[in-house]
Amino acid sequence: MAWVELNLIAISACESSPEHYVLVFEAESSFRRLAVIIGKWEAQAIAVALERVQPSRPMTHDLMARLLQHLRTRLVRVEIYRVEDKVFYSHLVIQQGEEVVRVDARTSDAVALAVRVGCPVYADEAVMAAAGHTLDAPERAFSAGSKPYEAYSISELERLLELFIEKEDFRAAAHIHEILKRKRQEEE
Repeated sequence: MAWVELNLIAISACESSPEHYVLVFEAESSFRRLAVIIGKWEAQAIAVALERVQPSRPMTHDLMARLLQHLRTRLVRVEIYRVEDKVFYSHLVIQQGEEVVRVDARTSDAVALAVRVGCPVYADEAVMAAAGHTLDAPERAFSAGSKPYEAYSISELERLLELFIEKEDFRAAAHIHEILKRKRQEEE
């Protein structure tokens, strides 16, 4: 299988089905996107993690992340390996010592866990071919930046941070925030 790394760039309401949401992924350094329809509660679980909201009691995916940590295992990656009748199938790739196992999971649950532990999400190239689409205007791609973020000035990074927050791309916003923090510390 050939794997394509994905970035979660948006969660939005599904226009055709009000009780559902759409996860929008963009292929790393590419102009291809993949949309995955998920339920309202799963979307909320992902949004809570992206927005770094700390509930008073652990949610199910927080519990799963803690279990992995306490069992001295780590979620290495999520693999979206198949799509059939608009249903996406995923594996959690979990490592404990030298052993690596793949556990079948709903894509929404896999992504909710991935955003909590900071692991990458991949899709099989066949999934991208079957369910993805290429942007007609490549300049609309989030990954179409002309230079690495580290090369931007602090004021440029602050503006980028605002843009990513407006677009609700919290993963990219968190990345920009970390770079900003490092640059500000270097200036001190």
